[in-house]
Amino acid sequence: MSDKQQTPYEELSYYGLSLLSYLRDSHPELAADRSFIAEHADRAAEAYSDAIRAGSTHAEAEVAASDELYRGLHFSPYNTLVNILWDEFASEVPEEAARAVALRLLALPVFRDVLAKYDLTDDFAATPEYESLYTELVGTVQILLEDGLQ
Repeated sequence: MSDKQQTPYEELSYYGLSLLSYLRDSHPELAADRSFIAEHADRAAEAYSDAIRAGSTHAEAEVAASDELYRGLHFSPYNTLVNILWDEFASEVPEEAARAVALRLLALPVFRDVLAKYDLTDDFAATPEYESLYTELVGTVQILLEDGLQ
């Protein structure tokens, strides 16, 4: 295990802590990956420094750093699935259990296979394919619930 994977939370940079907070809410499956967090945080810090050296204001540099920090993470399959559970399956999955159920479901190969069919870019929710993914996820959840998933 690398040093980056063993970095305690207290040793994370501002960008690392910001990313960790975001990952816990939107991509919990990545929140324990210290190396992922450290790499993104390092790239954000570098983007900030590069922007300052290029004459940007601190506010502009912060935008550049944030763009780099969250690149590829704006669309959240986890949040999409949580919303599906809340909106489509409220009577089968209690609201307070939806996040834990979504995390379990996303670990199943059937869900990974569904997600792999789509190019989940940052702006995916604004594309016509989003509706197809949503429908496919609803159907997959329905089948699993009918088969006894609790």
